[in-house]
Amino acid sequence: MENTNNILNENPNPVKQRHGCVTAWLVLIIVLNSVVAFLYLLRGSWIAEHLPGGISTGMITLLGLLCILNIVFAVMLFQWKKWGFWGVIVTDVIAFIINLSIGLSIVQSALGLLGIGVLYAILQIKQGSKSAWENME
Repeated sequence: MENTNNILNENPNPVKQRHGCVTAWLVLIIVLNSVVAFLYLLRGSWIAEHLPGGISTGMITLLGLLCILNIVFAVMLFQWKKWGFWGVIVTDVIAFIINLSIGLSIVQSALGLLGIGVLYAILQIKQGSKSAWENME
C-alpha cells in the first residue's frame, strides 16, 4: 500500500523553471530584434542610403525578416522548444553571410555569431536541479 501512495504523490508533470537571467536574455532578444526589425522595415531605404558600400533595400528587408524570425524563435524558447535555439542559429548564420556580402569585415560579421554562444551559455544556467536547456523539449 505504501508503494501506491508514493506513486500517487509523485507529480508526473513537474513544473519547469528557468533562471531569471534566462528570462532576461530572452526578453532582451525580443526587444532588440523588435526595434531593429522596425528600423529595417520602416526606415530601410534610409539605412541603405547611409551605409558605406551600399546595400539593396531587398537585403535590408531580408534582415528585417530575420529579426522577426528571431522574435518567433525566442518565443519558442520561452515555450521550452529547443528548435527555437536551432532557428536562432540559422538566422544568425544567414545574417553573417549577408554581412559578409555587403562588405563588412569577417570580424564585424562574426560578432553577430557571438549571440549564439551567449544564448547557449545562458540556457545552461540552472534553476533548481535543471538548466533551461535540460528542460527543453
